[in-house]
Amino acid sequence: MELLLNTIFWTLAIYGLFEIIKNIVYLCTYTQLKSDGIYLIIAVKNQEEEIEGFLRATLFKILYGREDYFKNVIVADLQSTDNTKEIAKKMAEEYECLKVISWKECKDIIDNVDDN
Repeated sequence: MELLLNTIFWTLAIYGLFEIIKNIVYLCTYTQLKSDGIYLIIAVKNQEEEIEGFLRATLFKILYGREDYFKNVIVADLQSTDNTKEIAKKMAEEYECLKVISWKECKDIIDNVDDN
């Protein structure tokens, strides 16, 4: 039973990693994101009270800290019903390295990677 659970766990973990890699490859190939470096993808839903502080702290560490290997921060909104996406978009105007996409756009990116 333990072997079966471990097999399922590792299969799902590898599948998730593969999906993230496909997403990053597509974003680098078909969007205006920088083509080198490491991307930080943050999935959010209904976090209007926390998103600005979290993103500012994250961006501060990336822009002024030792995390200079990060090139972009991508916020994928998971169909928030509050102002989470709008707050993140407003911040994206302020920070060039911040990109905001919807869950549908993220799904479309993944689907298009399969087609190419």
